[in-house]
Amino acid sequence: MPSSTGPEDVRVSTGVAGLDAIVGGGLIPGRSYLVRGSPGAGKSILGLHFLTDGAARDQTSLYINLEEPTGQIRENAASLGFDLDAVEFLDVTPDTEFFAEDRSYSVFEPDQVESGLTDRIVSRVEEADPDRVFLDPVTHMRYLTADDYQFRKQVISFMRFLKERNATVLFTSQESTETPDHDLQFLADGIVELGQQPDGRSVSIPKFRGSDRQAGVHSVRITDEGMAVYPELVPGEYAAEFTTEAIPSGVDELDALLGGGIERGTITVVSGPTGVGKTTTGSLFLEEAAARGETSALFLFEEGAATLRHRADALGMDLPALVEEGTLAVEEVEPLDLSPEQFAARVRTHVEDRGADVVMLDGIQGYKLSLRGKDDALVRKLHALGRYLKNMGVTVVFVDEVDTVTGEFRATNAGISYLADNILFLRHVELGGELRKTVGVLKKRVGSFERTLREFELSTEDGVVVGEPLEGMRGILRGTPTLETGDWEP
Repeated sequence: MPSSTGPEDVRVSTGVAGLDAIVGGGLIPGRSYLVRGSPGAGKSILGLHFLTDGAARDQTSLYINLEEPTGQIRENAASLGFDLDAVEFLDVTPDTEFFAEDRSYSVFEPDQVESGLTDRIVSRVEEADPDRVFLDPVTHMRYLTADDYQFRKQVISFMRFLKERNATVLFTSQESTETPDHDLQFLADGIVELGQQPDGRSVSIPKFRGSDRQAGVHSVRITDEGMAVYPELVPGEYAAEFTTEAIPSGVDELDALLGGGIERGTITVVSGPTGVGKTTTGSLFLEEAAARGETSALFLFEEGAATLRHRADALGMDLPALVEEGTLAVEEVEPLDLSPEQFAARVRTHVEDRGADVVMLDGIQGYKLSLRGKDDALVRKLHALGRYLKNMGVTVVFVDEVDTVTGEFRATNAGISYLADNILFLRHVELGGELRKTVGVLKKRVGSFERTLREFELSTEDGVVVGEPLEGMRGILRGTPTLETGDWEP
């Protein structure tokens, strides 16, 4: 995460943990920060987090509202669970009498309006002596000044006044084509940019004076409890010590193919067409981890937990028992409800808080939906997640479905072969008018592996059955093998 040095080590929390992480622990005290974004992007909600966090720390928080009346702000805040009882207010919104009497600021000389507003603000600030100030929106002050020059002059003077009183300030803008806020961007010590697109909400920090910050576009979620920020995962910032050792599947013949199993801290891609047994094969490593007293996390993108349980029961795998004893966590994931950053945060919770030793994603094509059409980001997001898990010593299993049932051989469908330390593939083949299954290892970075193909079967009596090497067969990967020698029965 971004780091700070010098007097900026003491930070002022924004009240949103994920945003604090992006800016190196929080805002630098005594500085002013511009919050930008379209209507509904969450600017005021961020202000509520900022102010209530200060109140919870016995700091004085002041809300200067130029647009929305105090009563309405309190009502909206209460619906999100914010308690504003300890927050001070300065309400400078026009009241109803102003409109009822058909008055307007143009009736007065601009300097009269500016002087009156300034006097009210100065008086209230001196009275409250706030540690934190939220001004929402500062652009409304533009309408109370004679021109843009006077507006900039007034804002600069006001921010300097607050800085001299050691207040940390958040102020919002309402930009339009007629009134851009470029001048405010230059005046601010930092900028929080809130985005709102059909594919989700986001936040970025294009400017942050006096400290480093995490670049990029990060995910935002607004719920009935306020705002949550999910920083982009930077795998290089995480590391854990671990011993590289083989993790077996519990099926001797499959482990023989893999040279003893898959190694701790590696990424294994289990690929194959629909119905070939990918999920079941990946689950073997979770079951075996439980037998060793380790914990695992399984994320289901493409099927429900009930379906998985029913299939596992038929094969003699008692996954519910593992869940009950706490050695296996199974989560159904709706990718259209989560961004990749939100999902990464879930994975981190299992790894860092619950000690997951094995993590399995079933499957990549379902995870791809969380990108909402940004297919070019798939490899980058999986790379970050996979590298993070490897750095933490977690054994990773990615399940990837390929399109072809027989015919052209393809290792993976997602273009992540480079990321995989191991590629275990399963394929349907047609022999004598019957569909059969085979399993093989295409790649293994750590240690040796068996370069043969073996027959693969899911049996309700024996579970996962892996046969002897299929010697004397050719054309297996094309899906239509022919027998040269050997005894593979048609």
